[in-house]
Formats: sequence, structure tokens, C-alpha cells
Amino acid sequence: MRDRHIIRVILFGVLAIAGLIGVQTYWTVNTWNLNEQEFNEKINRVLLRVARSLAELNEAGLPPRNLIKKRSSNYFVVNVDNEIDPQMLEFFLQRELEAAALNLDFEYAVFDCSSNQMVYGDYCSFEPNRVPPTSLGNLPSHHGFTYYFGVRFPTRSAYLIEKAQLSAIMSGVMLLTIAFFAYAMIVILRQKRLSEMQKDFINNMTHEFKTPISTMGIAAEVFLAAEAIKSDQRLYRYAEVLRNQNSRLNEQIERVLQVARFERNEFELKKDFFSIHALIQEIAAGEEVLFVEKNGRLDLRLDANADWVHADRLHLSNVLHNLLDNARKYAFKAPFATISTADAQKGMVLCVSDQGIGIPAEYQQRIFEKFYRIPTGNVHNVKGFGLGLYYVKRICQAHGWKMSLKSEPGNGAVFCISIPCKKQAK
Repeated sequence: MRDRHIIRVILFGVLAIAGLIGVQTYWTVNTWNLNEQEFNEKINRVLLRVARSLAELNEAGLPPRNLIKKRSSNYFVVNVDNEIDPQMLEFFLQRELEAAALNLDFEYAVFDCSSNQMVYGDYCSFEPNRVPPTSLGNLPSHHGFTYYFGVRFPTRSAYLIEKAQLSAIMSGVMLLTIAFFAYAMIVILRQKRLSEMQKDFINNMTHEFKTPISTMGIAAEVFLAAEAIKSDQRLYRYAEVLRNQNSRLNEQIERVLQVARFERNEFELKKDFFSIHALIQEIAAGEEVLFVEKNGRLDLRLDANADWVHADRLHLSNVLHNLLDNARKYAFKAPFATISTADAQKGMVLCVSDQGIGIPAEYQQRIFEKFYRIPTGNVHNVKGFGLGLYYVKRICQAHGWKMSLKSEPGNGAVFCISIPCKKQAK
């Protein structure tokens, strides 16, 4: 993955996470505020009914205004303007809270006019086994009321948190998402560093191999030209093996270097106008010998009328060599291949077909991936790095050509390339 792609992934990920955090924060705060507002409204209704019950008990009226005052988030004072029976107050509080489905712990106190102090009542819980908090009795008086009582709800925060469970779960999921994204970025950056190290190693290794391979190639040619070697068939055969294997190794290293150029964006097409038919005939003259050596055949069917193309001659030659090389490698016994051209709407269709072992449908999309080779178990009778078709695909993409594949196991494969062509050069 390239640096700019990683930067984009990180940037979009950060923006997405920032958006999620913003939405989640707004939702959490809004949910908390709504629950708090609902709690206050329910408590006010409960305390109003308690005050009315006390007034009915004393056969007295209630103050017309300033009946309930909220002193803090969980502490309320209620002005009844009549004497208050603490036991009845506790009874009414429990009854009204239960009726409102607010099973909250509470503690209460009644203001004593004679001592001008709050007289603590009791801590009441709907759960008999609950241990009350250690800090109790902090119910301050309220100046301005004469007969009033105070009620404090110690478990208010726990009640609101319980009401916001869904929001808390979603916040937890979001935190897990952020943690996963951070972990994924760490893994990506680590893999990128390892990939760069691998690329540097392969590039350095292949460049270091170029010099000894060139030296061995020169040595092989010298051996083949020597009269003493020519007179000894066994030595001459060994010299030919050395030259052929050296050439094969050089081709594989060139493929690795070409892929490295792709990865470093150092790849550049050098286009000019030339006849594809002339190029095919030139390539076929050399490739046909290799087919004949294995009792095979290479046929040409050049039927296109327009065959002049603006392309990179060297890379197009390599594309044809790679496709023909695969036709030889993956033949049953004797390789048979055909290079054909036909007129198309905007040029020609160039096809290389063979009668080889074919490619199963499940592998046809992946064979163009770098280093990918069709799994064959423990059989490795065909050597290679899995770079040939990757190179072919990249060259076609660089030219803007469309490439297609038709193949069935046992019936060979047909690789077709749509190429814009003209009848003659400009």
C-alpha cells in the first residue's frame, strides 16, 4: 500500500471517528438531560401529591406558590405551611414513589420551628438488604419556609445511569471501534514497513545478481565458441545447458526488476507507431523454434486490417513472450498455440490461445495478482515466480487496453487484448 493511500485511510478514519464521537457525545448528553428532566418532573409530581395528602390529613390548605424548591440535583424541600407528622410523611413518600414506579432510596427530615433546625427522620429503601451510604443527614434548612420537610435521593445518579444503559453500551461499542481502528493502523504501518524491507531486499538481491549472471553468460558463450568444446559433445551439451539456464535466470530477474519499477512508480512507456503484425511475425520466428523443440506448433492468423498501433514496442513484445511462454509451460505434452488478430470497432482484438491444461474458473481472477500461482499441491513441475501474467495485466492497464480471459480445465486458455489501431502509421 502506497503512502498516500495510507494517509487517506488514516484521514478518513479519523474524520469518521470524530463524527461518531460527536454524534455519540450529543446523543449521550441529550439522553442524560432528558432523563434528568423526566426525573425532576416525576419527583415534583410525587412531592406535590405528598403535600396534598399531608394537607388533607390536617384539613388545611397549601401555599398558593413556592411549594417545592430544588436545593440541589437530588435534594428538594416542600412547603406545606402546616405541622408535619414524620411517620405519615414517610408513609406518603413511600406510597407515592411506588405509585410513580420510582423505587428510589430516600432520606427525609422535618424542620423544627422551636429549634430552628432540620430534624432528621430516616433512610428508607425499597430493598431491605441494601446498605445505606455512610454520609447521611446532610439535609440543610431553607430560609423562607416555616413548616416544610426536605427529601434527598442518594441513588439519583445511579438511577439516571441505569436509564442511560443503551447509550453507555453504544459508547462502549464506539470505544471498541476506535481501539480496533488504532490496532488496524498499527498493523498496516508495520506490514508496510516489512513490505518495504522486503522490496529493498529483493531489489538489492536482484541487482547484485545481474553482474555474476552477465559474467556467466559471457563465459557460456566463450565455451560454446571454443573449438575444444565443440569437438566434445558432452562438454558442448553442458555449455548449452549453462547458457540456457543462465538466460532463464536472467529473464526471471528482469521480471522481478520490472515489478519493482511498477511499485516505485518508475515505470514509463516509450510509445511509437509500428505494425503489430510485423512485430508478431518477428516474435513468432524465434518462438516457433521453442515450440518445435517440444513437438508443438505455433500458428498465426493475422486477419485484422488495421494493425498500426501507438504503443511501447518492447513491453508489447514482452507481453506476447509471456503469454507464449505460459502456452509452452502449461501444455499437456506437445504445446500448440495460436496468435490471431481480428478487426474490432475501434481497432483490433489480439488473442493468444493454447490447447493446454486450462484454468479453473475459481482461479481466473487471481492469476493476474502478483506472485500468485494456481495451487497444485505438492506437484511443482512448472517453475516461476507468478509474475508473468501480473506483468501482462499491468502493461495492458498502462496502455489503457482491455484484457479478457476465457478458459476451461482441459480445453486450454484464450487471452484477448483490445487494442486501438489504425490502418497505417501517421
